[in-house]
Amino acid sequence: MPEGTRAQGEALPRLSRRRDCRLCASPELSLALSLTPTPPANAFVPASETGKRQETYPLDVFLCRSCGHLQLLDVVDPALLFENYVYVSGTSQAFVKHFEAYAGDLLRRFSPRKGSLVLDVGSNDGTLLRFFKEGGMRVLGVDPAREIAAAATRSGIETLPAFFAQDLARRLRQSRGSAALITANNVFAHADDLRGFVAGVRELLAPDGVFVFEVSYLADVVAKTLFDTIYHEHLAYHSVRPLRRFLAEQGLELVEALRVAPHGGSLRGIAQRLGDAHPVGASVAEAVALEEGMGLDRMETFRGFAAKIEALKARLQTRLRELKARGKRIAGFGAPAKATTLMHHFGLGRETIEFVADDSPLKQGLFTPGTHVPVLPPSAIYERRPEVLLILAWNFAEPIMARHKAFRESGGSFLVPLPEIQES
Repeated sequence: MPEGTRAQGEALPRLSRRRDCRLCASPELSLALSLTPTPPANAFVPASETGKRQETYPLDVFLCRSCGHLQLLDVVDPALLFENYVYVSGTSQAFVKHFEAYAGDLLRRFSPRKGSLVLDVGSNDGTLLRFFKEGGMRVLGVDPAREIAAAATRSGIETLPAFFAQDLARRLRQSRGSAALITANNVFAHADDLRGFVAGVRELLAPDGVFVFEVSYLADVVAKTLFDTIYHEHLAYHSVRPLRRFLAEQGLELVEALRVAPHGGSLRGIAQRLGDAHPVGASVAEAVALEEGMGLDRMETFRGFAAKIEALKARLQTRLRELKARGKRIAGFGAPAKATTLMHHFGLGRETIEFVADDSPLKQGLFTPGTHVPVLPPSAIYERRPEVLLILAWNFAEPIMARHKAFRESGGSFLVPLPEIQES
């Protein structure tokens, strides 16, 4: 029985509770961090539903005392989270550039034959696969978001509207052949059944192929207090030490653990079948040494992390109260999934933020999950003229401020909440 579990009452709709670690199956789990419960992070609602209370789900994070893996145990039905998704990669130029460089690096590093299959799990609008296609690869996406998958297919990137699993991988191998590259970006942390996920990778991967995934890196989450990367889509908070052991038990070998920039600090893992030809890079041992030095497998580390979050909350709330007391009107910029965690845990609602500007047409005209702040196009900044923009998409703060320098030139100011509070 996991330590620190909440009282068991009537089960919330579309919620289940794990009893063991996703990586090592140990039941030795302890509550490491408890954040304010939220609705699903992308559960934006239309105006007609703002009078209704949205169901919230726990954000309790548990540490496995056996292998050191950090994870959520409360699992929201993935169909609820992903089938009507409102995030698309292509609306962020920073991500488009990241994926272009990512595809180029893998093509140079592994030199797959022209026409080889590249499969992207959680392929979204096909932004990454488009660069592989331009590089001469045969591409296929798998993504459960039905409308986004259909739009990607119409745009020329064939995308199956499905969840990735071993049975699907088996059918694809029979109909499409093995994959030289399988990628999974900001999705390897989403799967409750990681064993089944990796079994699917192993089923489909060519003998000399590689599996490449990007996830938010726990070392960066803790070091930079990036607590808002914790939300219901993200069931796993990966670090290299337990992940390397898990992959080896599933027949894969981690050959690189590279640190990359997205989301304030991410991990790009590269794995092959056990015994394949690619040598294990120094990055793997370096990451393990870093994690051991940080104590990422110790409960006291997360007690300190929780204290840092509460101190940051107090500082931001104090600053926002000061601005409001001076008559300053505050709007937000960016409605990423992480903003749902930040707004709920820091108590930021319509009494503080008048509206949130976002570049995505899929979110414009809707209201933020639970807090029901209106999401408007960026033109609203200049039409409604708030004095302060709180950048909720803080990992894109620099390009946002550069793109909206006219806001600052007209007397406005930017407030960035993470990794530390900054004003400009």
